[in-house]
Amino acid sequence: METVALTVTKEGAVRFEVQARPRARASRVIAAKGGALVVQLAAPPVDGKANDALIETLAEALGVPRRDVVLVRGDTARLKVIELRGLTRGEVEARLATAFEASTARRR
Repeated sequence: METVALTVTKEGAVRFEVQARPRARASRVIAAKGGALVVQLAAPPVDGKANDALIETLAEALGVPRRDVVLVRGDTARLKVIELRGLTRGEVEARLATAFEASTARRR
């Protein structure tokens, strides 16, 4: 399985790329591809609805408050940069692994 490329900022936040796939049946984390996290979103890419759904989906999947998930770059692009605050790199890796397992179990 591929992994998500994580970087740590000077402030200690963890950043990674997300490939957003709007208009899916359900919002969920599905895979890692090319170093980016692939997330399906039920919301359409209109008026920021997909970005809101992305932040909500990531916060739920990673077990953090919405305020700790920040869209840094890519408001209108499918490839976005997300910053997670309050977690170490190791914690993010472990929570992403758990999110992948949960997503795989739901698809079966």
